[in-house]
Amino acid sequence: MNDEKTCLVTGGAGFIGSHLCDKLLGAGYSVICVDNLVTGRKENLSDAFDNSQFIFLDHDVSEPLNRETIKQLNNVSYIFHLASPASVVDYQKYPEETALVNSIGTRNLLEVAQETGAKFLFASTSEVYGDPKEHPQKETYWGNVNPVGIRACYDESKRFGEMMTMVYQRKYKLDARIIRIFNTYGPRMRSDDGRVISNLVNQAIKGEHMTVYGDGTQTRSFCYVSDLVDGIMQAMFGEKTNGEVINLGNPEEYRMVDLALKIKEMIKSASEIIFKELPTDDPHERQPDIAKAKTVLAWEPNVSVTDGLSKTIAYYRSL
Repeated sequence: MNDEKTCLVTGGAGFIGSHLCDKLLGAGYSVICVDNLVTGRKENLSDAFDNSQFIFLDHDVSEPLNRETIKQLNNVSYIFHLASPASVVDYQKYPEETALVNSIGTRNLLEVAQETGAKFLFASTSEVYGDPKEHPQKETYWGNVNPVGIRACYDESKRFGEMMTMVYQRKYKLDARIIRIFNTYGPRMRSDDGRVISNLVNQAIKGEHMTVYGDGTQTRSFCYVSDLVDGIMQAMFGEKTNGEVINLGNPEEYRMVDLALKIKEMIKSASEIIFKELPTDDPHERQPDIAKAKTVLAWEPNVSVTDGLSKTIAYYRSL
């Protein structure tokens, strides 16, 4: 492996992580992917496994690293920490694992970064803003989060991970940055992950009732996965990102009922849209302010929701 261009990607078998691994390999980097496959899948990495510059390690980063793993990580120059269940269904199924990977797991990886001199990126989430009282959400907004709610295992552990990242950045002069990922979609999302687009698309394809929660007026903003991965790489490899917190997402905002109608029309589905009770602590509005990403990274999404949905629908139909 090329020591100066070796990347560690935790959660690399997941939806976003696997796309990042492929993009890094395509750009000439060597990649060590660490994943314990709680929510990730090896089949997401089918292309990566064909590349001689790719190594897969089955490991939970919340646990101490064994000697052989540490030896392999000595050559790492970049650490992308994406490991964590990320959909509501997944992190409520694995609340303890979620809390630990974003807290203890983050500290374990910051220790690796400190020891190796690697640049570090912590993949945080728009969920740190909770049910926001500011709209759209800027990086300066501190959030409105229920610290003991059913979503807190994810929200609060991500907030802890952000804090720990900045502790190491300030105390140990670590070269570190934080990205806050807003709703992302595209191929390799598990059909049963509970995300709104995977739910609605698969329900529409199967002719089942399409489920909208609440009255459908709550909003989300959806970023296609290739755009997000470009933003992640810009955040890591771009200049002047050390110590920065940057929103990554598509500011194109949709009411959930309008998204359901759009998907129904695109699939030409006969499915009926039905309404169910809004889940506890579900945010009513979610839209990123990406002015900082535009300025600092020269990044903004290019794939429209219509084009991204077309690709996602084609993916699910191919399964």
